[in-house]
Amino acid sequence: MFSAITAKIRMNSSLLSELDGVIGDADHGITMELGFTTVEAALASNEGETDLGAIFNNAAKSFLNAVGASTGPLYATAFMRAGALLKGKTTADDDDGVQMLLAMAKGIEERGKAVPGEKTMVDAWRPAADAAQSERAKLSSLGTCLLAAADAARAGAENTKSMLPLKGRSSRLGERALGHADPGAVSAALIIAAMAESLA
Repeated sequence: MFSAITAKIRMNSSLLSELDGVIGDADHGITMELGFTTVEAALASNEGETDLGAIFNNAAKSFLNAVGASTGPLYATAFMRAGALLKGKTTADDDDGVQMLLAMAKGIEERGKAVPGEKTMVDAWRPAADAAQSERAKLSSLGTCLLAAADAARAGAENTKSMLPLKGRSSRLGERALGHADPGAVSAALIIAAMAESLA
């Protein structure tokens, strides 16, 4: 899963930085690629680890060490929440997979003190979590749940184009940010898509 995320972020790094150049400092793609490349290397150096909780905690620590600013703590929190959920497990079933996604979304919301509608990554993560949970309530497979989450995240990221930014540096732009997707929401949609593709 982490390798799939790294590959997708790397493939879209220039796009993410280009989006960030409109409402930020044009380094989101570089930052995200650095973070996940570091995670991938850290997990590869400890590939004998089978405890899923330990794997996610290693990812959290590696991402935080590589990435500063707000993105580092947000994704570190997401991975730590997933790690706490999966601690001691060497395999995960469909419910675990959906709960992992929900835990990650909630961790990002709580750490960032953000809610949907503020033009942040939460606008991708929250719809994704809700879509996965809704599908699982119908006893859908993990693959179906994650594909629904990926679709919802993509739509959520697209919807940020019509939002005014209320958090972070981009909030200073006001109406000039209209028409531009939030780069954090776009990268979140890419991450969730990679999760779906690798786990489905």
